[in-house]
Amino acid sequence: MAGGWAKEGAEQEQIERTLDDAVELARSRLPQGKSRKYCEECDEMIPEARRLAVPGVRLCVVCQNEHDKKQSNTSSYNRRGSKDSQLR
Repeated sequence: MAGGWAKEGAEQEQIERTLDDAVELARSRLPQGKSRKYCEECDEMIPEARRLAVPGVRLCVVCQNEHDKKQSNTSSYNRRGSKDSQLR
């Protein structure tokens, strides 16, 4: 239900663009290439099962979790365009 000057279906288009951006970001973060046998961060051996499951893996599970926590800053871009959001 669009209001004001927004065209019909504008909210759905915004949702779809946000999802597309999130998928593109996730794909760009996927490892590529040959998996390492030892973690880049701590030099612990990466189990073969992990290397087979995640092609191009470079970090052990513990270091990957820490890396993911640091990278968890998601985009908070406001595409709503409501008057309230424009005044901030």
